[in-house]
Amino acid sequence: MKQLVLLFAFVLMLVSCSAPKAPEKPTFTNKDIKVKSPIMTPEVLWSFGRVGNVSVSPDGKTVVFTVSYTKIEENKTYTDIYTMPAEGGDYTQITSTAGNEFEVNWRPDGQKITYLSAQSGEVQLWEMNPDGSNPKQVTAIKGGIEGYKYAPTMDRLIFTQSVKLDKTVNDIYPDLPLANARIEDDLMYRHWDHWHNHTYSHVFFIGYANGSTLGIATDIMKGERFDSPLKPFGGMEQINFTPDGKNIAYTCKKLSGIDAAFTTNSDIYLYSINTKSTKNLTEGMMGYDMSPVFSPDGNLMAWESMKRDGYEADQIRLFILDMNTGKKTDYNPGFDYNVHGLTWSKDAQHIWFTTEDKGSKEIYRFDLADASYSKITEGIHNYNSVAIAGDKLIATRTSMKYPTEIISVDPTSGEGINISKVNDALLGQLKMGDVEKRWIKTTDNKDMLVWVIYPPNFDKTKKYPTLLYCGGGPQSMVSQFWSLRWNFQMMAANDYIIVAPNRRGLPGFGQEWNEQISGDYGGQNMKDYLSAIDAVAKEPFVDNDNLGATGASYGGYSVYWLAGNHDKRFSAFISHCGIFNFEQMYSTTEEMFFVDWDYKGNYWDKDNKTAMRSYANSPHNFVKNWDTPMLVIHGAKDFRIPFTQGMGAYNTAKMRNVPARFLYFPTENHWVLSCQNGILWQREYFRFLDENLK
Repeated sequence: MKQLVLLFAFVLMLVSCSAPKAPEKPTFTNKDIKVKSPIMTPEVLWSFGRVGNVSVSPDGKTVVFTVSYTKIEENKTYTDIYTMPAEGGDYTQITSTAGNEFEVNWRPDGQKITYLSAQSGEVQLWEMNPDGSNPKQVTAIKGGIEGYKYAPTMDRLIFTQSVKLDKTVNDIYPDLPLANARIEDDLMYRHWDHWHNHTYSHVFFIGYANGSTLGIATDIMKGERFDSPLKPFGGMEQINFTPDGKNIAYTCKKLSGIDAAFTTNSDIYLYSINTKSTKNLTEGMMGYDMSPVFSPDGNLMAWESMKRDGYEADQIRLFILDMNTGKKTDYNPGFDYNVHGLTWSKDAQHIWFTTEDKGSKEIYRFDLADASYSKITEGIHNYNSVAIAGDKLIATRTSMKYPTEIISVDPTSGEGINISKVNDALLGQLKMGDVEKRWIKTTDNKDMLVWVIYPPNFDKTKKYPTLLYCGGGPQSMVSQFWSLRWNFQMMAANDYIIVAPNRRGLPGFGQEWNEQISGDYGGQNMKDYLSAIDAVAKEPFVDNDNLGATGASYGGYSVYWLAGNHDKRFSAFISHCGIFNFEQMYSTTEEMFFVDWDYKGNYWDKDNKTAMRSYANSPHNFVKNWDTPMLVIHGAKDFRIPFTQGMGAYNTAKMRNVPARFLYFPTENHWVLSCQNGILWQREYFRFLDENLK
């Protein structure tokens, strides 16, 4: 599941209910910020408003959304709720608190805005009027909740909560209350950035009427040591009521330990509230099956499905189940792309979704009558979500030149109009570099899309140090994304040209292009990288004596590999959370299915020729050729690629007398989420590049 879904780290302030309530500080925004220079800085990058989740009112007339602003000196993000007309116009801030509101939606009748807040001391569901007045706490669930959804019939709620089912060391040995240890008997004891905390995310339902819950909540997964939604990134899109409110469909991988570590086989289960029985709707389908959405009449269920077990970057297919007959239909044959964020039309004749499409993300429509697909939008941008608002679509969109904004899209022409304009004032003070789309021939005579990003004051008569950007995933398209870390405008603002190729192994260019990388790490995709930088380096404005290569995750692996195989092309390398030693990676990562599929096996099966070729391309096998300055960055809470990979690369570079620096974040994971650490990351990134390329 390489939808580089964007994580926001919300800081929830827990206040003791028994203590006197202190005066609440107002929220913080950067709406009126004035910058000293039109050139981007890390501080300016962190000053943009970040549009969060977006929801359209049932009548299609009003959009509610969140915006987060970061107060750098406090290292804290403030999130508030805003509304605006779906047809466009000024937006209105309707909350202004020291805490954060999130998971904002509309009640099914459109009379209330719903959201999660920790205002009471624990995260609970709240409602308020559409103008922000009369906020009222709806749930009072001990321990708080993590997600919620209303039944369309408005007689019930579902919510998710972590349930403790396993014993800690202190539970096993109550006479050792100060013992601090873990006892593990199976795999999956840690995931992404946290150790398993002996709890499991379960789905509950409870009665509801007139802004209050009724009765006692029912755990529909009682006693099960499984999670719904799926960890680490699943949300309430993986759980849904049927339109009649009588059933709950939820996504779950009902496996544990080593079985869970080596499989992607999640299923969609249907729980009957009346009979209290559960049925597996996707039994026998072996890949990821997730995110069920029901047609308005309840007759059909669409979902996102992968075919092959263990292949987390398999094609995401559109499947539809006839709820009356039980017939399942795969509607992807002939459509060579993925489907994301399925949304039914009100007449159940169409499904709207987004997909990767040749370097951008676009909105598509599926027509049920003739099983056809239509491309709705076209441009240099990423559409990341889509919803219906009357005869228009409401979507979110980003590009390399601007962060997320809310867009009104004409479904006939595909024209998109920015209606939120959250960052227009700040963007108007900045000068952005041009973004160019190039097609470059690869060594096997294929056409490869390469983005070239130029400095804001680009002068073609000058020579510029140039960076090859190595993408991660490995199967994450190099698209029109906006990042607080790998931000191409930030790089260009420091007078670098950036070359960002969509090398082999990325979606959006057909499944054959996407799948080629599996079992071929260090192969054709590395040749693609070199084809890209060699082609652009022919330009007279590129300083061939000052080329750098940078990247994270698989991109970090690419940097380590290139360091031993670049034939003196590069003068600096930066690897963030990269894989250095494949054997160590295979044995220490948490989702074992990922490396097992991509390496095509383990490192002790010497008769597996494809796997042995993979391990032969481990960067640590080429360190004898390392001779170029290297910056290694890693976070201690990165359990996908453990930080010892970075330490191994850095230590090896120093032992090889290669100029090297290690930037280590004790509290960060595979990403860098906190503000001041993010600014530090940018400063060190460019300090190292400037020392070696300027």
